[in-house]
Amino acid sequence: MKWAPADIEKFMKASEYIDTAVIPLLPVSLGDDMKETASMTDFANILSSQLERQLQGRILLLPGYSYFKNTAQESMALLQKWEAQLMDRQFRHVFYVTSDIDWKQRDGQLKGTLLWLPSLPLHQMDEGSKVSVMEDQVRQLMNLFISKWREEE
Repeated sequence: MKWAPADIEKFMKASEYIDTAVIPLLPVSLGDDMKETASMTDFANILSSQLERQLQGRILLLPGYSYFKNTAQESMALLQKWEAQLMDRQFRHVFYVTSDIDWKQRDGQLKGTLLWLPSLPLHQMDEGSKVSVMEDQVRQLMNLFISKWREEE
């Protein structure tokens, strides 16, 4: 389910079945790496949306967490607050989707699961190739989600 009024209405009716939150981590830079961070953001958003489609009814896709790439410490502190609120509610699993390698260095500071994948140049692909690549990525990630869920059983 997405962070949209119609889906939130469904979420409220079936909330006992939705124990997983997904948060795309979206870097922003106004420097020389602007295009690179835009590509990372695009990739994380598309991948998260595809995951939501495949796992609808079990996950809630939250709005992306946008941050300036040069504000790592402040970003981590705020994200930890997000995580605490989600886990205080009903979410037993929190997944972060990103292409920003900087998060890998801080992975141990989060209780949730960091899904880091290098961004692919989707803007350079034709539509068919883009769909095929994203389906492959989602299939691989779905196995990770299922594995995490089974750990709880």
